[in-house]
Amino acid sequence: MRSRDDADWFREALEEKGIKPCIPGRKSPGKPVKYDKRKYKRRNRIEIIFGRLKDWRRVATRYDRCPTVFFSAIGLAATIMF
Repeated sequence: MRSRDDADWFREALEEKGIKPCIPGRKSPGKPVKYDKRKYKRRNRIEIIFGRLKDWRRVATRYDRCPTVFFSAIGLAATIMF
């Protein structure tokens, strides 16, 4: 029997809303949680991009209040980073 994982409640909430979760289980002995590794890798890349964008003070603090200028700053930061 698999012990209750920290993300089980979150997986169940997503499934109730009709969303298929892609959250891996812990690497502890027991029944492994099935998830799509490809989707998880893509999700992780997006999280990394947001983390790097937060390093840019102008983006992290939402220095520009105008949405057009703010999204332009995000585009510029993403272009320079990648």
